[in-house]
Amino acid sequence: MRLRDLRKDAGLTGKGLADLAGWDSSKVSKIEYGRQAPSEEDIRAWCRACGVPGQAEDLVVTARDVESSYVEWRRRLRTGTRARQEKSQTLESETRLMRWFEPVLIPGLLHTAEYAAAVLRRVTAFYEIPDDVDAGVSARMERQQVLYRRGHSFHFVMAQQALRTTVGNREVMAGQLDRLLSVMSMGRVRLGIIPDQAPYLAPSNQFIMFDDRLVHVEAISAELTVTQPREIALYARAFGILAGQAAYGTRARSMILDELRRREG
Repeated sequence: MRLRDLRKDAGLTGKGLADLAGWDSSKVSKIEYGRQAPSEEDIRAWCRACGVPGQAEDLVVTARDVESSYVEWRRRLRTGTRARQEKSQTLESETRLMRWFEPVLIPGLLHTAEYAAAVLRRVTAFYEIPDDVDAGVSARMERQQVLYRRGHSFHFVMAQQALRTTVGNREVMAGQLDRLLSVMSMGRVRLGIIPDQAPYLAPSNQFIMFDDRLVHVEAISAELTVTQPREIALYARAFGILAGQAAYGTRARSMILDELRRREG
C-alpha cells in the first residue's frame, strides 16, 4: 500500500503519524490494513505528515479510480439493459480505435437484433433485473451506427468458439454468421478469428480497449474498468499476441462459411 510506504519512508511509526495528523492512534493501522477507507482529506493529511504533500493529488485520483473501477452487474443493470447500452454508446463515440477480444460470443457491436435479443434475455434472467430486452436491443442497434462514422476504426478478434456457441436457434445463428460476412467488407473494420488449434500464448478472457485510455473487462459478478497505463499496456500486449494468432480475410471468411454449412447440415 502506497500510504504505508510513505509512512515508512518518512521514518514515522503509526502513532507518530497519527499524532502529526491529529488522529486517534488506531486510525493509521485501520487504513493500512484496509479496515477503514481513507477520505480524500485523510490522504492529504497523511501526505502532509510524511512531508510529501505534492503526492497527495495523485493518490486521491488513484483512490477515486479504485472506487469507480469495479461495478457489480446488479448495480450496473439495476434499471435494465438499455442504460448500459447507452453508456457504451457514449464511450464508443469518443473512441478512435477500439480493440475487442471475445472468446465465446460475437462482439456486441456486430450483433444482429435477433442475436442481441437472445443474449440480453439470458442477461436479464441470470442477474434477475428488469426485463427491458426490446429497449436494450434497440439501444444496441443504435450503438452500431459508430461503425459507419469517419474517424473510427475497429479491430475485432474472436476465438473460433464464438462462431460455434449457439445463441438462440438455428435461424438466429445463420443470420448472425451472415452478418459477420457482411462486416468483413467494411473498410473501418478488421475481423480476425483464432483457430481452435492455435496454441495458448496469452490470457484470453474477454476485454475491450478504448484507444489507450481504458479497458473494460467483463467478469461474472462485475465489470472492471482499467485506467492505469501499466495495466493497459498489458492488455495491449495480450491483444497483439491474440491478433497475431488470428486468421483474416479469405481464411476467416472460409471459417465462417464452414460453420454456416455445418449448421445447415
